[in-house]
Amino acid sequence: MSIMYPFTPPIVKRLLGWRKGDKDDDSYSEKAVKSLVKRLKKTGGIEELERAISTQNSQTNCITIPRSLDGRLQVSHRKRLPHVIYCQLWRWPDLQNHHELKHVDNCEYAFSLRKDDVCINPYHYFRVQTPVLPPVMVPRQTDIPADLRALPPPTLDDLANTVPDNATYPMSVDAPSILPPETPPPGYMSEDGETNDSGMEASQNGSEYGSAASPSPSDSLDMQPISYCEPPFWCSIIYYEMNCRIGEVFHASQSSLTIDGFTDPSSSERFCLGLLSNVNRDPIIEQTRRHIGKGVRLYYIGGEVFAECLSDSSIFVQSPNCNQRYGWHPATVCKIPPGCNLKIFNNQEFAAQLSQSVNQGFEAVYQLTRMCAIRLSFVKGWGADYRRQTVTSTPCWIELHLNGPLQWLDRVLTQMGSPAGICTSMS
Repeated sequence: MSIMYPFTPPIVKRLLGWRKGDKDDDSYSEKAVKSLVKRLKKTGGIEELERAISTQNSQTNCITIPRSLDGRLQVSHRKRLPHVIYCQLWRWPDLQNHHELKHVDNCEYAFSLRKDDVCINPYHYFRVQTPVLPPVMVPRQTDIPADLRALPPPTLDDLANTVPDNATYPMSVDAPSILPPETPPPGYMSEDGETNDSGMEASQNGSEYGSAASPSPSDSLDMQPISYCEPPFWCSIIYYEMNCRIGEVFHASQSSLTIDGFTDPSSSERFCLGLLSNVNRDPIIEQTRRHIGKGVRLYYIGGEVFAECLSDSSIFVQSPNCNQRYGWHPATVCKIPPGCNLKIFNNQEFAAQLSQSVNQGFEAVYQLTRMCAIRLSFVKGWGADYRRQTVTSTPCWIELHLNGPLQWLDRVLTQMGSPAGICTSMS
């Protein structure tokens, strides 16, 4: 039931009349609008806001409020990014987070531009659409010329047996050379979902992986298009303590997922590690589990996976796809401090590698399965800079299996047939 308090100003009532979706949370919505009206009275933007939401016109002017120190706006004890609050209120009630938004070209004060004022015009933003990946043209293994099969596959070491290098986000990222000018301040890897796609394109053009289009070994080959299909569960998550797997596999269907140290047994949006038991758990593991806290939030938006550290302790991520983007060794472990988030996988980058690898043979494609597994530890890191040098030495960690890329690989490998080498009982 919609409740309008008797002291609600007329302008607030009119603006609330334009909100979309479920109107049960009247108290929060009214406080959010009152807070905005109070700020806009100082800048004279109320009339422009009414015009924007009544005409639903992206050609309206920017409607700005001052940027806070951390970029967020507090409404009723909840701190969120201001453009997300008002886009959710007047356009998309199901909006989950800032990764789903990009700004229109004519917006001069978009959040990602890092200006002193922030545009909250809900029609100056649009939702990210999942890009359509082009199909991979796959020849059968026996049809690939020998000179192409001889090309060395991309080097992906056995990550489980490698002592990895270490990096820390954002300190280890060379911002001037990698991040675009519109990159937000530390704490947000990408506000509009374009952390360094332009840099990625440039590096791909000159990299060993080449471009997304597969070079054709021969016009006479029997090439079959293999398309990417989005699965109902975008990833599967396995929890480990040291080298011991604990509990059942968690299958993620929601685009936003939290993995924390608490005990809710039934939420599809949370994987709670606190309720999992282990009779062999030692005091170090027990202590580490107590410090997981709010853990990590994973987003799967527009074919990209982001990890945001919600815990008071850092998380540590090993993602070969992310490492390739920054020119790091595939096994590098990146430390993500509290409050920061990092893009850890990109479907388009993976598609480019896959398209190139199919012309190098079965083994080159099969190696890409390692790109589809991401390891993440809580509280305790591992690698060359740490006492623990392998992930199985850390007290609490998870492994993500990205189901879409893995199923795509499966269809490509099935089309390619068998490896070129011979394996017998005597070999």
